[in-house]
Amino acid sequence: MTSQTSGGAKPRITLTAVDHEKLTQLANAATNTFPDVAAELSDEVARARVLAKGKQLADTVRMGSEVVYHDEVTGKKTTVTLVFPPDADIAQGKISILTPIGTALIGLSISQSINWTTRGGDVKRLTVQAVRDPVEHETQLA
Repeated sequence: MTSQTSGGAKPRITLTAVDHEKLTQLANAATNTFPDVAAELSDEVARARVLAKGKQLADTVRMGSEVVYHDEVTGKKTTVTLVFPPDADIAQGKISILTPIGTALIGLSISQSINWTTRGGDVKRLTVQAVRDPVEHETQLA
């Protein structure tokens, strides 16, 4: 069963307890510097199903995951790694959770789709095609 949504409905997402805690702290800390993205991240964290401490689901995007997604608007496949802001490096495909697409990806599973809005105001849609587990399970906030 795939979990695609249509229109503006958001799919169910799942976070590890560690990611939930760190992302809640990050969203609160970023409220003054990145208010729009911080609010979106707070909304995502608030609606997520949180796994028991020490538990994780395979094929679910979490911090440090490498993600292959399909852009439903352009048809392009892209591979990125979801990281905390200090580790972001677009040239290496490392995107910050404090970007609209980073916030859209967190907690999604393979085959799930979501609409997201670029910083320029364009609405895009992506579908997760693959998720590779993070090498480092304990990503640090700097």
